[in-house]
Amino acid sequence: MVNWDEFEHLHVIRKLKQILNTWWNIDIIFTDDRGKVRGYFKEKTKLVNPATEQLLNKDASIDNLAEVVNNAVNELKQSGNRYSMRKWDMAGFDIGIFPIVIENDFVGSVVALGFFKDPATDGLLAELRERMAAFGVQGDKIQRALSLTKFLDDNEKSHFLQLVDLVAEEIVTLHLEISKREERISELNKELGSRYKYDNMIGKSKPMQQLYALMDKIKSAESTVLIQGENGTGKELIAKSIHYNSSRKDKAFVIQNCSAFNDNLLESELFGHIKGSFTGAIRDKKGLFELADKGTFFLDEIGDTSPTMQVKLLRVLQEGTFIPVGAVESRRADVRIIAATNRDLKEMVEQGTFREDLYYRLNVINIHVPPLRDRKEDIPLLIDYFLDRSTKSSGTAKKIITKQALEKLYDYSWPGNIRELQNEIERLIVLAGDDQKITGDILSGRVIEDANKGRVQGARIHGKLKDALEELEREMIREGLRRTGWNKSRLAKELGISRAGLIMKVEKYGLDKRRLARG
Repeated sequence: MVNWDEFEHLHVIRKLKQILNTWWNIDIIFTDDRGKVRGYFKEKTKLVNPATEQLLNKDASIDNLAEVVNNAVNELKQSGNRYSMRKWDMAGFDIGIFPIVIENDFVGSVVALGFFKDPATDGLLAELRERMAAFGVQGDKIQRALSLTKFLDDNEKSHFLQLVDLVAEEIVTLHLEISKREERISELNKELGSRYKYDNMIGKSKPMQQLYALMDKIKSAESTVLIQGENGTGKELIAKSIHYNSSRKDKAFVIQNCSAFNDNLLESELFGHIKGSFTGAIRDKKGLFELADKGTFFLDEIGDTSPTMQVKLLRVLQEGTFIPVGAVESRRADVRIIAATNRDLKEMVEQGTFREDLYYRLNVINIHVPPLRDRKEDIPLLIDYFLDRSTKSSGTAKKIITKQALEKLYDYSWPGNIRELQNEIERLIVLAGDDQKITGDILSGRVIEDANKGRVQGARIHGKLKDALEELEREMIREGLRRTGWNKSRLAKELGISRAGLIMKVEKYGLDKRRLARG
């Protein structure tokens, strides 16, 4: 099913329409497989030619346009031609009809309106004036329509055809991308034996399946675990899952962020202190190691500890003993250590900022948590989970996220990972208000900007046609090569040109992978 409303928001289509508006005062609309106008809103859609606007606001002319489009498409199916340029008798001007074919199925058309394919004679202009008057258009608007409706000569016609054809191709590309993502998510959901949840962790991607398998293996182990991953990836959730699936699950699970205190305060927190050991120590205090006895101690941000603190932690790991601040006798604790960091401890060891012996003591079992950008298949599952949770907590109807918004969320790089995604969804729920649908226009600016980076940007709308088209072609090929991993056969198929033709264009625009790498 094609969602016609989404195409108005696609950056490339907006730019192409803007070029057609600026150069030739031509308007672009979409029709479905029955010729019915889609994605056009009388109150919101802005058209450049008042003649086109007047016609699209009348039910009779919309029905007539559907008939004209259907007749043209039927003729194109018989002839095999790519497009049809013909007169719209009810309007008095010409239109271009470009079928949209997705996987050999005709789903609709791109229709360009408001030009003359033959020289604009007095007779043609008089006919256009007569048609506008019949529809009740005021004199000043008729005069403006006459001045805006231009004749396209052979050279302009060639460029016009290329641009409108690009609009149709962009629609096909977007639809196929969304369909492939939906199919991939559907396939993941059908995988036998694959889990989408492990305690409070959610994901069906390959990296998450590998993580679940590893956690199953270490459930009965007592070994120290080092969890490494970027901020916001869920390291604490993993630590909790390890604890609550282990033989220590009925004992304490203690958490300490090692970057939260300076050395003196951290030592007191970890090992405790005795009364009078320092100013303010008015009573004995048990340390977290002692409180975690027989349980699990999660040391977060272990990479931020000082060399002095690293020595004391190493003693606990090696001997299971520690000395409270101000005490002279050591105490013993049976604690399983789970440490986490967003830093590269191996590199820190090489630089001399982290003890090598402590690193190997911590790194008995290593868990690498994948960033969200490497498991994007999980984004729809995570969004659905956050939406469900909001519904339960607020008691309101569950909101639905549109495909256009999902596409932009999918394309965003998520430097803040799952924590950032959770905050974004909470924000969207609030901004959506009473609307059931969450649309792309309320996404954070950083999401929209980052998602658009991968698309063709800033097509020029002034200057020579040849230069502008070459600039657009170059950017589309550059983006296509990046997206397909320099797979020229695949990109040539997407662009509808031969592989040899693509290779020639790559050479022409200097887009060879090695040349770009050197640049």
